[in-house]
Amino acid sequence: MTARLLPWLFVAIMATLPLWMRDQYILYVLTSTGIFIIAAMSLNLLLGYTGQLSLGHVAFFGIGAYTSALLSLGFDLDYGGAQPFVLDPQPVWLAFLGGILLAAAFGWLIGKLAFRVRGAYFVIVTISFAQVMRMVALNWVDLTEGPMALNNIPPLTVWWPGEGLVPLYKKEYYYLLVLALAVVSFLLIQRVVRSRIGRALIALRENESLARSAGINVTRYLVVATVLSAGMAGAAGALYTHYIRIVDPDVFMFIYTVTMVIMVITGGKGTLAGPVVGGLLFGFLPEVLRDVAQPEVQWIVYGVVMIVIVFFLPQGIVPAVTNLFALKKQSGKKQSGRNGHRPAAPRVSEGASS
Repeated sequence: MTARLLPWLFVAIMATLPLWMRDQYILYVLTSTGIFIIAAMSLNLLLGYTGQLSLGHVAFFGIGAYTSALLSLGFDLDYGGAQPFVLDPQPVWLAFLGGILLAAAFGWLIGKLAFRVRGAYFVIVTISFAQVMRMVALNWVDLTEGPMALNNIPPLTVWWPGEGLVPLYKKEYYYLLVLALAVVSFLLIQRVVRSRIGRALIALRENESLARSAGINVTRYLVVATVLSAGMAGAAGALYTHYIRIVDPDVFMFIYTVTMVIMVITGGKGTLAGPVVGGLLFGFLPEVLRDVAQPEVQWIVYGVVMIVIVFFLPQGIVPAVTNLFALKKQSGKKQSGRNGHRPAAPRVSEGASS
């Protein structure tokens, strides 16, 4: 029971943070970290539960960011016809949903194409897709403004009794929104992993040939995982663009994918809490080092910490801690068995002894 309540206790503590945390910069870092934790959880659904490494996962993040920004700002597109196509600014939550749906649609397309290959070929396809998306964002100036970026993106809103829709300009409110969506994403992945789909994905990860022989449609389940993963990454990208309120082609940078992979691997791939633990560690580590080390030293320490974790905890932090508690629990049971009283020998009646 305690293990089940521990995650909810953690969420409750994080929810109270704006009440006593007065440092706005810490809230900014936590909010940004929370957005990338959502993206890392989406990557974990592919990397951790199907065993497929997507090094172009940032493409879905960027698609969600650009789609939500364009829909909320409105745009006109000259496609060579008599009149240009004009789209008026849409409500921000409708734009947010549009970013999720378009990212999921691209996930379906890439899944259909890329899962015909495996291993290094799949990695090359995903990296190439991310690079193509970056070049589109950079060169389609009429739509994306290219390197000049889309700015003045409206923030997300919430409905408040007596006030209607309230824009989330304050960091405290946006932090709580990101926390709520992170919890929803966690519960969604938990539900998927513990369902028939999750069991099929784990079977594919462990032994694809055996899974095929058991009647599991490999391509179908991998595409389902890609669509869910891409949609969630698109949601993270949309959250990011409405929080920063500016988006440019750098949102497709490879370093963002590397950050997601680091969060998943160090936290523990194939575990629900792994991306959360890894995200909190490597989201705050640069900020902790900022005041005590020069930028060059920060990157060295960052790399050394990552190497140490991978070397000594190859399965990640969460599996290592879980195994440690399991060993302590098992040794405690053995110790209590040794220290317990032996059962008394049965008493022999006088009649029997005589």
